[in-house]
Amino acid sequence: MVILAATLAIFIGVVHSYLGERYILIRLFKRDDLPKLFGSDWFTKRVLRFAWHLTTVAWWGFAAILYVISAPGGNIQKQILIIISVVFLVSGLLSSIFTKGKHISWIIFWAISVISFYAAMHL
Repeated sequence: MVILAATLAIFIGVVHSYLGERYILIRLFKRDDLPKLFGSDWFTKRVLRFAWHLTTVAWWGFAAILYVISAPGGNIQKQILIIISVVFLVSGLLSSIFTKGKHISWIIFWAISVISFYAAMHL
């Protein structure tokens, strides 16, 4: 049953990113009245795009945790911490790449990633 939940989390992430890009973000970005941060709407569009897809990354992280919980074996706490570390590593990459480092959330995401990985390695 938990595997089904994990599968649905992966599915909804794919659907969310694809449909959001196709039917919401593209249409939203055609508007002329988006807030202009740092002199243009470029930053606004990039933050909206990375934040939209960040949701999918988080849902996939939950799917991985559900999978680990469904098949207990080994050190579950360590496995979950590694998943968390990967999710925040990817989140930081998205933030850094989409905004060319201007949205400084990547610093916090990577700090969480390193701390989680460190904790996992010291269990």
